[in-house]
Amino acid sequence: MSNQNQLSTAQQQELISILKKRFEKNMNHHEGLAWAKVQAKLETSPKKLWILNEMEVTGGEPDVIGYDKATNEFIFYDCAAESPKGRRSICYDQEALDSRKEHKPKHSAIGMAAEMGIALLTEEQYHELQKLGTFDTKTSSWLATHPQVRKLGGAIFGDWRFGRVFVYHNGAESYYGARGFRGSLRV
Repeated sequence: MSNQNQLSTAQQQELISILKKRFEKNMNHHEGLAWAKVQAKLETSPKKLWILNEMEVTGGEPDVIGYDKATNEFIFYDCAAESPKGRRSICYDQEALDSRKEHKPKHSAIGMAAEMGIALLTEEQYHELQKLGTFDTKTSSWLATHPQVRKLGGAIFGDWRFGRVFVYHNGAESYYGARGFRGSLRV
């Protein structure tokens, strides 16, 4: 692991404090889970802390939304009310970015997620997230897209409008100031 992908001890402690406050504020996101167990996992996972920090600094407000007993992993999703500010105005993937001849966005959702070490939420995960609260009422978020849809030039995104979740499609090369992406991480 390179030093650029590692937080100092002080940065780790600060991030753990932020995550703990968010965990305690949003107990409905993770009923039955204890912070002490999450913190113990985080303290032995410096690379995962760096990734969570990337989620945090780009506006994702990561929070624990579950625990996988089979793998002994806590599951974090971006739980910001709106699609993370530091990840907006981007197209879907590198192929879409390369296809734009002019007015190229600065990045792609798939590329940025890979650099951060997270995965885009799937359609199913997005629906799970929306059961925890109301997200993306003014924005939308790119979602992991089935290869067949992507092969045809499209990509999917989700938002919350009119009291329900909508998942829709766009050309993968499109980008909007109000569309970013949400990610997940297992620790």
